[in-house]
Amino acid sequence: MNRTTLSLFAGTAALAAVTAFAAVDSPSASGAAPKAAARQPVERTSLVCPAPSTSDLAETTYTSFTPVTQGAASGGRARLQAAGRQSADDGSGTSGKEKDGKGKKGGGEKAGQPVLTPKAPGTPATGDTSGGDTPALVGTADGSFAPGWTVQETTEVTAGTGRGLLGVTCAGADTDFWFPGASTAAGRTDYVHLTNPDDSAAVVDIELYGKDGAIKAPLGENLTVDPGASEAFLLPTLTEERQTDLTVHVSVRGGRVGAAVQALDDKAGGDWLAPAADPAGGLVLPGIPKDATDVRLTAFAPGDDDADLKIRLASPDGLITPAGNETVHVKSGMTTTVDLGDVTRGEPGSLVLTPTDQAAPVVAALQVVRGKGDKRETAFIPATAAVGTRATSAGNGAKGTTLALSAPEGAATVKVTASAGSEGGTPATKTYTLRSGTTQDVDVPVPTGLKGTYALTVEPVSGGPVYASRTLTAADTPAFTVQTLPDDHGLVSVPRTREDLSILQK
Repeated sequence: MNRTTLSLFAGTAALAAVTAFAAVDSPSASGAAPKAAARQPVERTSLVCPAPSTSDLAETTYTSFTPVTQGAASGGRARLQAAGRQSADDGSGTSGKEKDGKGKKGGGEKAGQPVLTPKAPGTPATGDTSGGDTPALVGTADGSFAPGWTVQETTEVTAGTGRGLLGVTCAGADTDFWFPGASTAAGRTDYVHLTNPDDSAAVVDIELYGKDGAIKAPLGENLTVDPGASEAFLLPTLTEERQTDLTVHVSVRGGRVGAAVQALDDKAGGDWLAPAADPAGGLVLPGIPKDATDVRLTAFAPGDDDADLKIRLASPDGLITPAGNETVHVKSGMTTTVDLGDVTRGEPGSLVLTPTDQAAPVVAALQVVRGKGDKRETAFIPATAAVGTRATSAGNGAKGTTLALSAPEGAATVKVTASAGSEGGTPATKTYTLRSGTTQDVDVPVPTGLKGTYALTVEPVSGGPVYASRTLTAADTPAFTVQTLPDDHGLVSVPRTREDLSILQK
């Protein structure tokens, strides 16, 4: 028997071994309709957290939580630690250094120590840092810690540019991000934070769009983010144009990054602007605080067509149209803004954007202000996807937590579970019924005997799609931050398979 025949036999045996376990159960193979894909818990999750602040007055808390998931793999762990290198780029090409020329590294002692180490799913774990030297963080979770793993980064800055409460949900790396609501105006200091969690370099473009279209920003092209590194790019150094309202597009040519915009105002505080939901014909921006004193909508149409949108507010009593702001026309490739003022008028609400006629894809975000005069504070609410199967919000305290639930398309029933506390407490659950077209600030469950912080897990039970956001407020000040709650992607669809040796005869 020659070598060719032996190779053929070996290859056939290997193929049979593979197909015996992985043949898809298709109609042609079985004569029956294929079964629906099974929903299985993920086995590994990766997250990145941006560097929280450069202020010496910053106090930052990280909270990690994984909900208990039926069918999850056993064992595993979650770990959150400093990125391999941390820097801020002033646009001069001196990547890896601060404006004063001093490098801000994530290596050394901090890089080798996890910021926090969760002990078990179902119980939050926390970690604290202070000052302006905290680097970006990269985290991984596997086994039972992976499905729905959520990390909240919350920073309080008591004075200076961007004072207030800044919060962001650490997110996975990706290749495309939209940030409507950024600015290069005087009085604003906006940074695009990019973190590369992988072992190879990422090549990124930062594109800017203003009220008249694309803005020349040659210094935002072909940017390299080294493996394990995090870079912060100051927007005014990428372009000479100063505009109050911008849409930032982060496009990755090679590799992946995590991205977020830190928007800091000299007089009105600041917060993180998280990526908006993917471009779509209709959008929901949930959870405008009932005491908002000013609300500003920024929208952008990235496609070739203009978009005409109805503007409605999902209030506790149903969908209403803001007087004088019934519709908005968004020109293709141009950033459009609408000043909605105190649109909520003392009641919680969610902004609902729907096409007036033919749909065109749009991205959008809200800039929300609480307080007046020197007491103003700012937060952002990007358009978000629905909760889907499940969403989780970590870092909640006994006071200062508001959960907004919205059902813009149809009535819905929602179950909300409060986890055990990070230092003690018994989980609690409540179920809520939402009328069609409404938004409610619900009376959230709190763990019995709570010590420390806790997580809230939102699970729609029946009815139409549910959108949600969580607001944290600081004691005795208007400082606040809002995080939306899209699906946590803790479950994925796995095609059903069966043994099918007949494929070897085809």
